[in-house]
Amino acid sequence: MSSSAFRTVPASADVVIVGGGVMGASTAFHLAEAGVTNIVVVERGELGCGSSGKPIGGVRAQFSDPLNIELGSRSLRAYREFGHRPGADIRLDTVGYLFLLDSARQTSDFEAAVQLQNSLGVPSRMIAPEEARRLCPYLSTDGLVAAAYSPADGHARPGLVVQGYARAAAGAGVTIATHTTVSGLDTAGDRVVGVHTSHGRIACATVICAAGAWSARIGEMAGVNLPVQPVKRQLAFTAPITPPAPRVPFTIDFSSTAYFHNSDDGLLLGMADPDQEDGFDTTWTPEWLELFRTVARRRAPALAGLETTGGWAGLYEVTPDHNALIGRSAELPNFLYAAGFSGHGFLQAPAVGEVMRDLYLEREPFTDMSPLSADRFHHGAETRPEAHVV
Repeated sequence: MSSSAFRTVPASADVVIVGGGVMGASTAFHLAEAGVTNIVVVERGELGCGSSGKPIGGVRAQFSDPLNIELGSRSLRAYREFGHRPGADIRLDTVGYLFLLDSARQTSDFEAAVQLQNSLGVPSRMIAPEEARRLCPYLSTDGLVAAAYSPADGHARPGLVVQGYARAAAGAGVTIATHTTVSGLDTAGDRVVGVHTSHGRIACATVICAAGAWSARIGEMAGVNLPVQPVKRQLAFTAPITPPAPRVPFTIDFSSTAYFHNSDDGLLLGMADPDQEDGFDTTWTPEWLELFRTVARRRAPALAGLETTGGWAGLYEVTPDHNALIGRSAELPNFLYAAGFSGHGFLQAPAVGEVMRDLYLEREPFTDMSPLSADRFHHGAETRPEAHVV
């Protein structure tokens, strides 16, 4: 599949998908597989150059909200079968996810979530600190009260997933217009009728916004409120470790959000900076590593002194309740959106691609998605705060 820029875009399309990350690629694949033709994916850079560009993405079904559990579970199944459908090696490593808990309150919250997860078929369980250390020998159990573990979770490579979906979509006739920026949307009455891009206008019957951290801007062009804020997140890679690092779960110190897992011949280290301001800045600043090291000295002392060889900064696309925006605009019924995943987009992308296909085809998705409508923030509807946020 060529990712060379189109000099012009097609003059018209049935569906224009804004955003060539994992959400846009999954949506394009699922639509094309269902026989929808005349689809254009518009991406301002290379495919997966936004939030999906991160080197390793966790995949899990351990959440506190039933909808997130369902989206995570269904996506995990799709990732396990990705080699057959659409057909690509995504370097899925099912090492499990291990949440480390250091208070009675966290423990009772996770116990309730594990019960809910188990009722929905997720094989998670609560474990004692000693078992957590057997799973992850780096740990110090000082101050640990318990841990939550699911062996079915793990991590994969988002870039490979984007390419796998996009290659299959292109093979089914989807036009992928990279290096093409959306500059405006035309509306007439209650419809979106055109998309203005840096390579020409596309008359269209449907627009699907999958623009990640930039989705609020796309929504504004159509007069649709998508409350998504960009927040920088950073990670680092260690130098190769000898003897080789043990194979460990994706391990998260829940109180601090510090996490680590295997990456090639070393480890990947990450953590949210609680003082990080909103914005589109993706400059990697090695100083944040001191935050990680401070936590590591207490929780995984051997990691605190490891040499790092660089890192990466990307954007979370955060909503007020840390849950996604998935649905169809009430004001513009042919404007659909899948955005605001608050760090969980990659792990939910296969299931969300199915949902977007079904919303477009006006058929019932596998579960009721109406609680994730963007309207929940301005109709006084109940929001659904997700607790298992990193």
